[in-house]
Amino acid sequence: MAKGKDVRVTVILECTGCARKDFNKKSTGISRYITQKNRHNTPNRLELRKFCPYCSKYMIHGEIKK
Repeated sequence: MAKGKDVRVTVILECTGCARKDFNKKSTGISRYITQKNRHNTPNRLELRKFCPYCSKYMIHGEIKK
């Protein structure tokens, strides 16, 4: 009944603003969120607008590899 690959996978979303500001050393860290996505409905990389406590505003968080 169950297939070998799970349909829902866990993904990590990382703030794109903090990753680019890394060379300035202005931010103290990188904001990351853990969520799940359906592999069949969203085969591409996931991008969501989430709040980044290091940037103190809503930024685009993109999916990264584990």
